[in-house]
Amino acid sequence: MHHHILKATKETVHLGGFSHLLPPAITIDSGDTVEVETYTGYYVHKEAPAEFLTAEFLDICQNLPDEKKISGGPHLLTGPIYIKDAAPGDILEVRLKSISPSLPVGFNAIRPGWGALPKEFTQPALRFIDLDLVNQVAEFPKNSGIKIPLKPFFGILGVATPECDRSSVPPGYYGGNIDNPELQANSRIFLPIFLPGALFSIGDGHSAQGDGEVNVTAIETSMNGVIQLIVHKDIPWKLPIAETESDIITMGFGVTLDAAFEDALRNMISFLQDAMNMSAEDAYVLCSLAVSFRITQVVNSPQKGVHGMLPKSILPGEWNLKNK
Repeated sequence: MHHHILKATKETVHLGGFSHLLPPAITIDSGDTVEVETYTGYYVHKEAPAEFLTAEFLDICQNLPDEKKISGGPHLLTGPIYIKDAAPGDILEVRLKSISPSLPVGFNAIRPGWGALPKEFTQPALRFIDLDLVNQVAEFPKNSGIKIPLKPFFGILGVATPECDRSSVPPGYYGGNIDNPELQANSRIFLPIFLPGALFSIGDGHSAQGDGEVNVTAIETSMNGVIQLIVHKDIPWKLPIAETESDIITMGFGVTLDAAFEDALRNMISFLQDAMNMSAEDAYVLCSLAVSFRITQVVNSPQKGVHGMLPKSILPGEWNLKNK
């Protein structure tokens, strides 16, 4: 196993989407760890305070090659990372070992036509929010005394698909813009692999986000992390699926919340059938008794997201995805 450092530069990031035509930013072996750097705020850097800007980030914003501008999404993604011997049909496990903001400020933006209430909040608005990295809180509104705990995570964890210009905005079976605030440090997510090398990209750091991400954005934050990428051949569960220290998480996506919820529920039933050898009916009942379904996000058009959380504490014995 080797450890790699992947800095975010105009050579190692891409904007707005995923593409199998991008050359890898780095090539690694399965099981290697990567210390990864990500930036956010490409489209707001001209309005940002000095604390939000670094020389490297400004170089990206001012000199990113056109071939690195993939689609219309607003996200800067670091990657793709090519994993040797990863093949279509395999599964990629992404272990999130550490996640931390790299700068003491993030932003939140309201975009016209987006969000959960687009007809009520029609004017664009941009707020930069200071982060207290010592006490791990953000005060909002400023001088209000309201302290939001920082719970950093990467909003986008995804692999490339055969489409050459897939937008970074919607999530899907490939991962992408999941925006699941449960995926903090010491969690893991499993994604399907569609192309040789998997071509994994990461970004869209969030320091804090409520379930739903209702006004389109969280505290959008340039974020560093350490990840481990492991290729598996024979995991039976429907993907994507994730695990935290306390829960197994299934995910569902759809153009409506009803469709996303039904997808997450069916995926949890399928997981319980496979992992616990349950009948479909017993799994359905257990979901009603013990599984919590939460709105992941409602704003990444055209896909809304719901995730189901199964407490590992109710399962028999020591249980986790990595050794089942």
